[in-house]
Amino acid sequence: MRVGVAVSDPSGVLASPHATLTRTWPADGAGEGDDISQIVSLAREREALEVVVGLPRSLSGGEGPAAQAARKYAAELARRVTPVGVRLVDERLTSVDAHRALRQSGVDGRRQRSVVDQAAAVLILQAGLDEERSTGRPPGEPVRDKRRRPKTKDGQR
Repeated sequence: MRVGVAVSDPSGVLASPHATLTRTWPADGAGEGDDISQIVSLAREREALEVVVGLPRSLSGGEGPAAQAARKYAAELARRVTPVGVRLVDERLTSVDAHRALRQSGVDGRRQRSVVDQAAAVLILQAGLDEERSTGRPPGEPVRDKRRRPKTKDGQR
C-alpha cells in the first residue's frame, strides 16, 4: 500500500504533490523509517499547522473497513505528531478524479501508478484548504487522542 503526501504553500492557498510513501504502519517496532515517522518529520520541518488525512467513505456517506483503517491510521499519526492537529477529510472519488486529471494531462497509464496517490493527496488537501477559506472553519473532523490523561492527586483529569 502507498500513502500520497501533499503540502501547501505557507499561506495555505495551494496544495502541491510532495511524495508517495510505502505504507509501513502498522509495523513491528515502528521507528524512524516508517511512513508515519516520515510524515511527522515533514510536518515538523515545514512547521505544519495541521495534517489532513483522507477518509474513504462510500458514495452513500457510510464507512466500511477502509474508513476504519484510515481512522486508526489518523489516530496513530495524531498521537505521534502532537501538538500539531490531525483532521479527517472526506476523500470520496479523489482517486478517480486523480486518474482522470493525470490522463487528461497526458501521463501514461504505467506512470500514473507512481503518482496517483500524490495527485489524490493534492485533491484532498486542496478541498480542505478551499473549505477552510470559504467557511472560516477547519475542514473535516478533528482526530482526538483517545488516550486517557492520568488522574491527579485530587482525582481530577
